[in-house]
Amino acid sequence: MPPSTIGGINLLPEREKRAMYSRYIPQALLEKFNIPPLTSAAGQNLLQFRFASGSTDVEMSLFHKVDFPDPILYAHMTDTISGQIHILLYILNDPEAPRFDVDKMPDGSPTKFGILKRNVEAESKALEAGLAPGQIRRGLRMLGQAIEKFEEFAVTLGHDMYFIEPLYYHNAILFERYGFAYQVGKRLMESIDAGFRPNGDLYNQLDDSNIFRKKDSAESIRKRSWAIHDGILGEPFTNVTMYKRVGKHAGLNTTKDAEW
Repeated sequence: MPPSTIGGINLLPEREKRAMYSRYIPQALLEKFNIPPLTSAAGQNLLQFRFASGSTDVEMSLFHKVDFPDPILYAHMTDTISGQIHILLYILNDPEAPRFDVDKMPDGSPTKFGILKRNVEAESKALEAGLAPGQIRRGLRMLGQAIEKFEEFAVTLGHDMYFIEPLYYHNAILFERYGFAYQVGKRLMESIDAGFRPNGDLYNQLDDSNIFRKKDSAESIRKRSWAIHDGILGEPFTNVTMYKRVGKHAGLNTTKDAEW
């Protein structure tokens, strides 16, 4: 029987661990960038892991070529207390798109994607270029394929559901559209939507005082997310956890008619 947890996979020999974790990489992603077989020497150089034996989490980075600074796919997963899979971070980067240094300060120190501290100049340029908070490059628009592949991986481990942690407001909205439901945070999401409606408490704070708080931000999910990242809630966007049942769509929509 295959392992059912991240901790269990991490107890496997190196080659078996890599083979297990490689299963949730979308085939379309490998084909798009002509990635060699991941079991080959060339493929192993492009697929990097942190999965210490005995730990209950794993970080995976897939690069499209050696020495490129950013992975095309980054995933960080862990086990919940009950042995379910919990995705802490999942990123798809388009390596051919311009890079915005929102993840580091001018001196090179990390920002933790703007959570620890902010490179406001880089964030302003990213917003103007159409990116959302936390994005260093444009995405690959493969999230649907990635979710399908991840669900196959979950089923292999014997799970019919899994959890994910949206780092930003717009992430939660995207996950809603792909069928996720809320374990925690649905009321917060609904209150945010109400707050951005005309004369709502958040709407009234969109005073054009900076690029992140333009009045038209209320009508855009992406720009709402920037305003929230800029502190309009008065507190960080946290305590939101979502889950997805394999093969099922929860049908939630906490944004009513807001556009991307």
